[in-house]
Amino acid sequence: MSSVNIGVLISGGGTNLQSIIDNVDTGYINGSIKVVISNKENAYGLVRAEKKGIDSIFIDKSKYQSTEDMDKAIIKELQDRDVELVILAGYINILSEGFIEYYQNRIINIHPSLIPSFCGKGFYGIRVHRAVVDYGVKVTGATVHFVDKGTDTGAIILQDTAYISPNDTPEDVQQKVLKIEHRLLPKAVKLYCDGKIKLDGRKVILE
Repeated sequence: MSSVNIGVLISGGGTNLQSIIDNVDTGYINGSIKVVISNKENAYGLVRAEKKGIDSIFIDKSKYQSTEDMDKAIIKELQDRDVELVILAGYINILSEGFIEYYQNRIINIHPSLIPSFCGKGFYGIRVHRAVVDYGVKVTGATVHFVDKGTDTGAIILQDTAYISPNDTPEDVQQKVLKIEHRLLPKAVKLYCDGKIKLDGRKVILE
């Protein structure tokens, strides 16, 4: 099977991006990262990409009249590199319907909770883990899912769990979940690149 061309969208430090880079380098993922795009100019993930010789691009939202226009610019960069799979690795921006339609069932996101808990509008970053601690749940985790037109509502590909101790802070929970994310996202990307993910309505069947 031929290598899959990958584009990664980020907004921050890019630790999940690094996990993908590392697993591409080892051959675990049968893919090639063609471009990393950020909506934040100072995102360290851009530096990570540059260090590996991967095209890194900052898309300045202020230069576009709408999200749709910004997303068209992103799509153009992805098209120019024949990107087949788009990964949201800490991308803090809601994609337009046009973007999602263009890459339907070809956009994967990682979310730091067990969807459908602690997800949706306003649940991102440390906010998720504060909500988890405040609610007092005993188990949390991470979810890799396809992106659809809702917020964190796409079909679930993989999930894994972390147990919460009574004295855990949101930052403690964040570190536990990050470890899961760094393992789970590359696994999901590998499955996609190997053609082992099938969709049956909302259900994801792994072959």
